[in-house]
Amino acid sequence: MNTREKKWKKLVCGLAFVLAACMNASVGWTAADMISRETAAAVQMEEDTVLVGGMPIGIYMETDGVLVLDTQEVTGMDGQVYEPAHNLVKAGDYIVGINDAQITDKEELIQSVSHLETKEVVLNIRRNTDRIDVKLDAVESEPGKYKLGIWVKDNIQGLGTITFLNENSEFGALGHGIHDTDTGVLLNIAGGKVYKTSIRSVIKGQNGVPGSLEGLIVYNHYNRLGNITKNTETGIYGELEDLQTLFKEQIAVQVADMEEVKKGPAMIRCYIQNEVKEYEVQILEVNVSAHESNKGIVLQVTDEELLKETGGIVQGMSGSPILQNGKLVGAVTHVFVNDPTKGYGIFAEIMINETAD
Repeated sequence: MNTREKKWKKLVCGLAFVLAACMNASVGWTAADMISRETAAAVQMEEDTVLVGGMPIGIYMETDGVLVLDTQEVTGMDGQVYEPAHNLVKAGDYIVGINDAQITDKEELIQSVSHLETKEVVLNIRRNTDRIDVKLDAVESEPGKYKLGIWVKDNIQGLGTITFLNENSEFGALGHGIHDTDTGVLLNIAGGKVYKTSIRSVIKGQNGVPGSLEGLIVYNHYNRLGNITKNTETGIYGELEDLQTLFKEQIAVQVADMEEVKKGPAMIRCYIQNEVKEYEVQILEVNVSAHESNKGIVLQVTDEELLKETGGIVQGMSGSPILQNGKLVGAVTHVFVNDPTKGYGIFAEIMINETAD
């Protein structure tokens, strides 16, 4: 490793709502202010090399439509209990319109429901890849005030680790997709941002209880680093606008083909004790045809320092680069709940290919 060259956010129609966090985050306002852009093209890199990551990032993503979490009973003016959306709207649906008027976020949904003049409602729904119209009768809970009895959210925040940056300033992170914690579905996003984050503490992992990195994220334009364009099963992807904040130490490495990854010693890069360092691991299994693309590698933390600080792999370390023989071979994706010293990884080649699509 020492011989490498250095270079780079209840009820709708209450309508209160649930704002769920992916992990640990502090909510703030985003802004569209421009940040000066510095591309990775300024770094002398070969075609098959990337800048290796390991740094923590704050994540904010907006859903493409308003995500349905569940339905709920509503009490009408007559004192009767109704559940107007039951068996009509499903968890995982996205509300994209109401009475053929486009809906992009929960505020628009709240406003549309607050202006209903009749109980008859047609929700325009995206369910998987299908567009359907769902007719239901809203419940008048107070004179002129209607409720649909649907729990929704339209954004998610959290913390993860950046894996790499290519010569076009395109990054890959996490190594797995961000799924809604209530429905379990992969989030369809309209876009998102990445932010600087400050790691305040580490909750050490124990058998049966995964640990986590505890961080503070302030969502404003001063801390914004770039944009998220894709949320896939293999990670989140986008472009950085601020290169130097994350990649102060610009380490360029080659990307290994899947067939190059072998059982045996390797390193992971992650942010512990206020710095990015490399820690020893052992690659225990390599499966290039794994059913789940983000579980092709099985690894075990062997580094005594990392074991002392974290107990092994903790939440927030997803995306930590895995290096072997001086090359980027993968990224950490999951922890074994019953043995936090072990976890899964995804092949770097899969993540790199995602940036080309």
